[in-house]
Amino acid sequence: MRIDPPIAIIASIVGYAVVVIAFSNGAAAQSPHDEAPTACQIRLASDRAIFKPLGELGGPAGCGGPDVISLERIMVADRTVVAIEPPATLRCETAEAIVSFVRQDLAPAAAAMGSALSAIENYDSYDCRGRNRVAGAKLSEHGLANALDIRSVRLRDGRVVRPADQAAPSEFRAAMKAAACNRFATVLGPGSDGYHEDHIHIDRIERHGGYRLCQWDLHDGAQTYALQSVVAPSRPGATALAVPVPLPRPRPFTAAGARAVFLPDESRP
Repeated sequence: MRIDPPIAIIASIVGYAVVVIAFSNGAAAQSPHDEAPTACQIRLASDRAIFKPLGELGGPAGCGGPDVISLERIMVADRTVVAIEPPATLRCETAEAIVSFVRQDLAPAAAAMGSALSAIENYDSYDCRGRNRVAGAKLSEHGLANALDIRSVRLRDGRVVRPADQAAPSEFRAAMKAAACNRFATVLGPGSDGYHEDHIHIDRIERHGGYRLCQWDLHDGAQTYALQSVVAPSRPGATALAVPVPLPRPRPFTAAGARAVFLPDESRP
């Protein structure tokens, strides 16, 4: 499906008619009728994404955040559309990073498998909860509308690719991991902590000193953690990271489904 830019802009901005949207987890987004689009929303609405502005999102225990949108579709370079299923509730700047990730990294990686990217399965976006759904845990980046979990991507030829699955094409998984770790502050997948064995978590948390965490074992026999110390550019014109990304030592993962391995408080999503 192709969408012309004027239609995309209208579809994106029409969401301002929404005054109050209530969420099942107790949070609410408030967006006045006359609230002007933010700079981030204007960048997305030009020709990159279809979304609904939700305004500032508030909830219990510090949940929510400013300039939240519901990201529905992403337009790639050839004007075709990638659906987000279901739509992801995210801070606009986080959504903007994900839009660039899809347009510049995932879409080309999918094309290398012989078919265009059609949809991304949103396993979790905004969710007012503690990290790893553990009672009493520190607030998750999901609770701040600053994270997305991806369980699968769908191609136009009908194939469904699950990046956390060892059976998925290794070239696609390696390309997705390298690009995600180059763009996001946290990337967690299989082998990270026992909570991300069937999906990939990405977020934009801000840590002291620019500390970044990339833990996703591709199970390809390589030293996958060591690979992240030098991250190659994920797109033409990008600059490789000048210094190694500081990473923790790999943590043991004793068995499938294990729940006994924990990351430090500052890095658990």
